[in-house]
Amino acid sequence: MGMSRLMATATDETIPTPSPFREREGSKKLAALMARGTAFLGSEVAIMCGAMSWVSERNLVAAMSNAGGFGLIACGAMTPELLDTEIAGTKALTGKPFGVNLITMHPQLLDLIAVCARHQVSHVVLAGGLPPAGSLEAIKAMGAKLICFAPALALAKKLIRSGVDALVIEGMEAGGHIGPVSTSVLAQEILPEVADQVPVFIAGGIGRGEAIAGYLEMGAAGVQLGTRFVCATESIAHPNFKKAFIRASAREAVASVQVDPRLPVIPVRALKNPGTELFTAKQREVAQALDEGRVEMAEAQLQIEHYWAGALRRAVIDGDVEHGSLMAGQSVGMVKDEQPVAQIIATLVDEAADALSRRAA
Repeated sequence: MGMSRLMATATDETIPTPSPFREREGSKKLAALMARGTAFLGSEVAIMCGAMSWVSERNLVAAMSNAGGFGLIACGAMTPELLDTEIAGTKALTGKPFGVNLITMHPQLLDLIAVCARHQVSHVVLAGGLPPAGSLEAIKAMGAKLICFAPALALAKKLIRSGVDALVIEGMEAGGHIGPVSTSVLAQEILPEVADQVPVFIAGGIGRGEAIAGYLEMGAAGVQLGTRFVCATESIAHPNFKKAFIRASAREAVASVQVDPRLPVIPVRALKNPGTELFTAKQREVAQALDEGRVEMAEAQLQIEHYWAGALRRAVIDGDVEHGSLMAGQSVGMVKDEQPVAQIIATLVDEAADALSRRAA
């Protein structure tokens, strides 16, 4: 995943990082509300950085963990060899806990889990559907904590029964692949039912601390933000990519359209650009290949996924913001400038603490 560029920004872990919790009214309550999440993650604050392909690599992940949050390596389409290199590179930049996000449809999923086991990765996130046979057992056997995405209450309950250690509830406001239901509705539906059983992290559309405080009060153990960290100083995303985020409003982050109901295309939220139309054309091309019997359904789905991976790389790494994919959540309108990760976390924590203070007054 752009390995030649990934050593660009090192985080010096010898410099002590001040605690994100400053002495202020509301901080103690915030720390108490986050206690379950921080204990589970082994971090100072229960804020995870979402796994964003090409963006969530060693520099951003290490910076996130060094600043008191929790970073996640986005494995995406990486080979086991590339993941091995990326985990080693991250460990060289931080001694703090971090996790690895794996895609359930990856053809070498069990090999990737074995790589995580060799490195004694503490947390593994499985995204993209129900864990395939053997994957859950392999992760539990290596002693890692397993986190899965639950876009519906029935799935959340099924995952808990199967032995997952925590859940991420992500709503349609998020960037990248999304489901059909909003974060606020999912949180209201799922938290009262399962938050007492496993830690639950809320994701999708979160850009300020006030929202974090609200979800914590509803029973969440913590939150996951992706879009808010794309423009971090430590992020290797191309300056063009970051500029597009800083200029964008919430309404410009739109979901992709499914051209053919036969194609199992999960909607993707990204900033609207000429590349959006290219994806529509790609779907038509694949649908025609299906019609003509030139590809099977599984191959068609894989072609779509490979398209997204390539389009995202063109935007994030090469800076082609016209024809690449600008995956972004609707919280992009709250990204105003480029800031260090530690500053972003401190701002979110201050906003959350202030919100809790006002509610207590």
